Amino acid sequence: MNRISILSEETSNKIAAGEVVERPFSVVKELIENSIDAGTKNISIDISEGGQKHIQIVDDGHGIHPDDISTAFLPHATSKIQVIDDIFKISTFGFRGEALASIASVAKVRLRSRTKEHDIGREIEITGGIVESIKDVGCNIGTSIEVRDLFFNVPARLKFLKSTSKETSSITDIVSRLALCNNDISFKFTSNDKKVLQTYGNGNLIDAIRIIYGKNVADNLIYFESHSDIASIFGYVGNQDISRGSRNHQSIFVNKRYIKSKLITAAVENAMKSFLTINKFPFFILFLDIYPELIDVNVHPTKAEIKFNDERFIFKFVFDAVHKGMRETLKDTFMFEDEVNVKTPIGNNEKNEVVETISFHDIIQPSTADDVKMETVSLPIDISRNNENSYDLSQKDNNIYHQNSYNQASGASTIKENSYSEKSSAKLPNLKYLGIFNNTYILCEHNAELYVIDQHAAHERVLFEKYREEIRKGKVISQIALTPIVMELSLEDFIIYSENQELFERTGFDIELFGDNTIQIRQVPYILGKLDGKNFLLQLLDGIRNFGKSSTVEVKYDNIARMACRSAVKAQDKLSLEEVKKLLEDLNLCENPFNCPHGRPTIIKISLNELEKRFKRIQ
Repeated sequence: MNRISILSEETSNKIAAGEVVERPFSVVKELIENSIDAGTKNISIDISEGGQKHIQIVDDGHGIHPDDISTAFLPHATSKIQVIDDIFKISTFGFRGEALASIASVAKVRLRSRTKEHDIGREIEITGGIVESIKDVGCNIGTSIEVRDLFFNVPARLKFLKSTSKETSSITDIVSRLALCNNDISFKFTSNDKKVLQTYGNGNLIDAIRIIYGKNVADNLIYFESHSDIASIFGYVGNQDISRGSRNHQSIFVNKRYIKSKLITAAVENAMKSFLTINKFPFFILFLDIYPELIDVNVHPTKAEIKFNDERFIFKFVFDAVHKGMRETLKDTFMFEDEVNVKTPIGNNEKNEVVETISFHDIIQPSTADDVKMETVSLPIDISRNNENSYDLSQKDNNIYHQNSYNQASGASTIKENSYSEKSSAKLPNLKYLGIFNNTYILCEHNAELYVIDQHAAHERVLFEKYREEIRKGKVISQIALTPIVMELSLEDFIIYSENQELFERTGFDIELFGDNTIQIRQVPYILGKLDGKNFLLQLLDGIRNFGKSSTVEVKYDNIARMACRSAVKAQDKLSLEEVKKLLEDLNLCENPFNCPHGRPTIIKISLNELEKRFKRIQ
């Protein structure tokens, strides 16, 4: 049995650092928050190689007293609180006194600081938690701290760092959030000697939003505000034009502290449910001010989570504020749920006719299909595609190319060089075409079995495999945009684009720089058809953000192709017989014709035996 022993100071410091300093962005966050607590008005952040090699934070705050320079790096040394009761009324970002000690234990640190009461500053250098030197130096009022070779003495930690671009993106994200909630402070952020962000520090939130997220976002915001005896809330939510496929553009600040809160996120999203496109997440920036005694910020070492004393109140408070803001802005455009079935006289009509208003919620609510159990098809593979009797297409259709036709929707079915005949063999039996049900399901038969094919799922599979193959071979066909698409990207989006330019080129985009954080799309993949190239690019950026360091190039290509298949024909799109034939031929040659890229079945099979049982012809 192991005996109980006290850990060495070096070991305990490194363990504590693991809770506070997880990645370079953790260092940046802790140091910026220290600068804010020091009353700074200007902060300069400079990093290189994603912060792993170099981080420097310079501020013009109060500075550190010369006699406190060495004390500042001791564990649990802080100027923010004095006694335990102070935790219940914290108004600063830091309070544990762990950040500087934790950072210094896993990096090489140089700190210079001077207060306005002193004519000369003090410098301290620490390597791996060991003080190398302390001396007087000349410097400006405020504090400058430089962190080099992060985790140089903890090699195992280096393995868990993400790619340079991902770490840079994470740092950009936290700097942007802190700049939003401290818009009275000027932030200047550079990465590898390139300016990434610079805010005015004029106290105007909209100006900060415009700089960080771009003009398009700033122009599509809805303001909300509410007050109670114990809390106040204000902020902005975006309309559906700037909703995204991820929650990366959601910011929550409680007493100016950036946090993650599933409770508040759920409240906002539920309040906006009736106003958003399905499968999209709203953009929002929310500020909640509440008495410090009613929250607990000492929940997690990173201070990224807080606990509310009354979660039910907070949920309702946030929900009501956001919903009211949306209603007041859109009340002239839409009718709302509480107005459903309200009968309103029309003028002085003698018959007193009434009109029933329609709920906006009802307008966007998707219809649900009948709950019918079907068997996933299992088909033979040794079927020849050249059998002319495979399709019964003797009837002529003079209107082959409808507006929403297969050919136009895919934009790729007519390209002969992309045929699968070179690498694929037929997977489906010789199906006899019967018809189309509800402009959605293609009905075929073979050997006393009924095959029902979802045209949308089938076309998704076809587009997915074609586009993926084009990407892998580097032969993506592009189409020139009639009018170049100019996009102003957010800081994080622009960094992701810059780090993945080759990926975009290989997937069929021709993009040029068009000013700071602005790009111009000149060509888009031909296979997208009429799909909005601008929104598709934003989807790609969201997807790349979530790929992770371990994702291979093949995984990235598959994910991009999976996103592109949204251009497939939809349910209710009317297809001609020739288009149906082409779709079935292409599906027949897919590597996996039985499921769409998202896992849904493309084909279901109903046997004659099952039908006769349903009609009670047999037992």
